[in-house]
Amino acid sequence: MPGDGTTTYDTPIGWRAVGRYGLLVLVAALVLFPVYTTVVAALKEGNQVLNNPLVPDGFTLRILAKAWDEGNLGRYLLNSGVVAVVITAAQLLTSVLSAYAFAILDFPGRTIMFGVFLATLLVPLEATLVVNRRTVDSLGWINSYQGLTVPFLATAFGTFLLRQVFLTLPRDLRDAAAIDGVGHLGFLRHVAVPLVRPTLGAMAMLSFLSAWNQYLWPNLVTTESDMYTVQSGLKQISEARLDEPNLVMAGTIIAAIPIVVVLLIFQRSLIRGLTSGAVKG
Repeated sequence: MPGDGTTTYDTPIGWRAVGRYGLLVLVAALVLFPVYTTVVAALKEGNQVLNNPLVPDGFTLRILAKAWDEGNLGRYLLNSGVVAVVITAAQLLTSVLSAYAFAILDFPGRTIMFGVFLATLLVPLEATLVVNRRTVDSLGWINSYQGLTVPFLATAFGTFLLRQVFLTLPRDLRDAAAIDGVGHLGFLRHVAVPLVRPTLGAMAMLSFLSAWNQYLWPNLVTTESDMYTVQSGLKQISEARLDEPNLVMAGTIIAAIPIVVVLLIFQRSLIRGLTSGAVKG
C-alpha cells in the first residue's frame, strides 16, 4: 500500500502470454490424447473399447493382468531389457573411445577418416538389412542375443556428439595430465568422462529408447517366441487377439513403463546434455 514503505507492481498478463499458454495447452492436449485413449482402452472389458472409446467407464485392472499372462510379456520385457542395456552400454563405450581419438589424438588422415565415419549416418537402416541378416544367419546368431545386439554396438551419431563435447575441453588439461605422467586412458577416465557426464546421460537415454523401440530388426532375426522383444510380442498379441483390442492397449501400457522410468531418471541429464554449450559465459 502507498505510504507503508513497500512497492507494488502491476504486471497484467498480456495477450501474447495468453496466446503462448494457449498454444502450449493445445500442443499438450494433442500429445496426451493418444496416451489418454490408450489408457482408457486398456482398462475396459472385452469389446467395450469399441463403444464410447473416449468415455472412461467400466474400469478394471484385470485386462493388464491378462495381457501380462497370456501375452508372455514378462519374457518379452526381459529380452528387450537385455538388448537395450547391452546396446546402450556398448554404444557409450565405443562412442567415448572413438570420439576421444577423433578429438584429442593426432594421427594422419584423422579429418578424412572422421568424414567417412560420419558418412555412415547417410546410409538408412533399410539399405543394410539384407546384408546384415545374411551375416547374422551365417554366424548362427538367429534367435540369439548376439544377433539382436551386435549390429548396433557402435553408432556414428554418438561419436559425433561426444567428439563435439571433447573438443570444448581446454587443451591445457591434457597437457597438465601428460606432464604428471597420466596416459590417455587415465585422462579419459578421470578427467574427460566426468566433465562430459551430462552428455553421456543424454546419449544413454537416447540409445536406450532407440534400442527398446526397435521393431523391424528383431522381427527379422527372431523366429522363436522365447527370443521376441516386447515390440514383436505386441505384434503377436495384436494378430492373435483381433477380437480383444484392449489386450494390445494393455500390453502397450506395460511396455511403456520402462520408458517412462528411464525418462524420469535421465530427464535432467537430457536437458543438461542438450543445452551444454548453448550459453557461453
